[in-house]
Amino acid sequence: MWSWTIYGALLASALLVTAAFALLVVRVLQGWRDFKRLRRHVFRDLDRLFARVETFAEKATDVADTSRLETSFARLRESLARLAVLRAALDEATAFTALIPRK
Repeated sequence: MWSWTIYGALLASALLVTAAFALLVVRVLQGWRDFKRLRRHVFRDLDRLFARVETFAEKATDVADTSRLETSFARLRESLARLAVLRAALDEATAFTALIPRK
């Protein structure tokens, strides 16, 4: 009578060990797939980051070229000098017209 109970307990424990081993295999495979997916995403994101860094470096070299900016500043200085001369002439003309009596 006790032998059936023992055999039943051994069978149940064997089934539980087999189920636990199957669950372990499934979890290990899921972990491996997740690891491969993570690695793939990390490398893709790193490639995208390196592309952005290269783009930034190209733009930084374009910004470092200040020859156009210096040319524009030179033209601005000339225009400001002309404006100062014209203002001075306008001030002289208005000062002169202030001396003329009006009717």
